Amino acid sequence: MKMLKKIIRAIKKIFRGIGNFIDTFIVTPITKFGLFIGEKTDKQAGKFEKWLNKKNTLVFISLLVALLLFFYVDSQASTVIDSAAEVLQNQKVEATYNKEAYVVEGLPETADVTLIGRTVDLYLAKQLSTGKVTVDLSDLKEGTHKVDLNYDSPINSVTYKLDPSSITVNVYPKVSATKTITVDVINKDKLNSKLSVQSVTIDKEEVIIKGTDDDKSVHNINKVATVKALVDVGGIVDPKAGVNTLKDVKLVAYDKYGNVVDVEIVPEKVTATVNIESYSGEAKIKIIPTGTVAFGKAISSISSSVNTIKIYGEEEVVSRYGDSYIPIEVDVTGLSDSKNYTVVVPKPEGIREVSEKTITVKISVGNEESIEVNDIKIDAINLGPNLKAAAIGENSSKTTVIVKGTREVLDAIDPTTIRATVDLAGLDEGEHNVKVNVTGDEVKASYVAKTTMIKVKITRN
Repeated sequence: MKMLKKIIRAIKKIFRGIGNFIDTFIVTPITKFGLFIGEKTDKQAGKFEKWLNKKNTLVFISLLVALLLFFYVDSQASTVIDSAAEVLQNQKVEATYNKEAYVVEGLPETADVTLIGRTVDLYLAKQLSTGKVTVDLSDLKEGTHKVDLNYDSPINSVTYKLDPSSITVNVYPKVSATKTITVDVINKDKLNSKLSVQSVTIDKEEVIIKGTDDDKSVHNINKVATVKALVDVGGIVDPKAGVNTLKDVKLVAYDKYGNVVDVEIVPEKVTATVNIESYSGEAKIKIIPTGTVAFGKAISSISSSVNTIKIYGEEEVVSRYGDSYIPIEVDVTGLSDSKNYTVVVPKPEGIREVSEKTITVKISVGNEESIEVNDIKIDAINLGPNLKAAAIGENSSKTTVIVKGTREVLDAIDPTTIRATVDLAGLDEGEHNVKVNVTGDEVKASYVAKTTMIKVKITRN
């Protein structure tokens, strides 16, 4: 209630102030003016004085003056309120100059335009605007120049400001050179994994590059090391094996460091013919156990759900597997009884797809036995150029190999498939103690050399 009373008192005080203002500055001056006029008139003074002294007359005159004052103030306020500013951002800058003869640097791509005026004029200006900022460079010659940007405002009552309003440009004479196009195929991974690009040809072998020969210019054609046609095979609609055509292939100029050089390329684009193939072949798989089975046990047999798989890739890579195999490792650590494994088929380098993603491998075990194979020659591997190695000590050039496995596996061992080696990689002249390593073709068996270390002497040829 107290708050309401305060508001009412404030409103009364405002209206009282308005009344005092009208009485002091409108009614009293008008009354005095009327009396002055009445005193100066002759015959009509009495009548005019009586009319002027009427209460209603003074009220109507005061009301009329107050209305005139109100409309004047309101019109001025509307003018002030209607004044506004509008910012048009990123307006395209268009330059006029001889593009065949000159290269211009320093031109901004866009500029911001601030329009100032009444709201209604701003609305019309935006609707009629071309949205372009222009700069006329047609009279400029080679060198550095400071020029003003312009904006065509369709409404005269609207003013504008540009950011930037002026720019500094460098004008260079245009030169040209011829470059051979190289092809760069991109997005191969977006092709179906069974498809591969066999060859790509383009309808142009050479292009003309245009720019400057000034070392300070970013458009210097002398920086261009190569022009590449970026053949995006990921952009082929429904690619299939056979001939595919790609139009509007982009050309890009690069320097020797692989950075893009901003020069004009004529023509800007070429058409590419992409020959896609689906090359495949068959590859054998080989199961290779890793780790150690349970004590006293050995692997007796290994079988898999498939023995060969179909592989897809480049012809050169696929053809290598005609005489080779894809190794698939299976960890048998701690295995004490027969077990089935589901293993992932790896994709070798250069192979994009395999017909089998996973296979089932069954590994059986039996009781472990061992045999000794004598007189396995020790070979040196990875010996550096212009070096030769010789074993030091009696019986250092051969070793006895202990082979462990099930009886069936051991009975089938071929001694010629066992190899003992010493790795001499990184060793130079002198005497060295090196470890003896043993391998064999039978993956179900394990191999250990009785002679674990030997001494070799390395000399120059």
